[in-house]
Amino acid sequence: MADRPNPFTDIERFFEQMNRAFGDVNIPTRPHQIAVDVAETDEEIVVSADLPGFERDEVTLSLSGRDLTIDADHEETAEERTGDDDARYVRRERTHRSVSRTVRLPDAIDEEAASASYANGVLTVTLPRETVDDEGESHTIDIS
Repeated sequence: MADRPNPFTDIERFFEQMNRAFGDVNIPTRPHQIAVDVAETDEEIVVSADLPGFERDEVTLSLSGRDLTIDADHEETAEERTGDDDARYVRRERTHRSVSRTVRLPDAIDEEAASASYANGVLTVTLPRETVDDEGESHTIDIS
């Protein structure tokens, strides 16, 4: 079966545009949206995100200007065989979970010094502050 487009994609895109225009108002657009905490000090911004059930290599981070995007994608296949020698039933189920969240950061950060770690389903992204706001190209952050 072909992948169907998500009917809520346009609504989510609208809320993201509104967040950019008016600041992050944190209106959840989906009940299974990634929960995040954003903490700041004078030196850095720390974003923590709950991603239970995902492995480190299933999570990607990107940073474009002041927008931090977290994407997580998980596929799983379960197979069950039952029956005797003459008749056998095989059931194969596939699940696919994909979540994404873009967080507008309060200030510009030093993209090259950004770091991230992932442990026990919690992603922690540490973003040192920068005094120059560069709204240019996107930068990928490696997760350790």
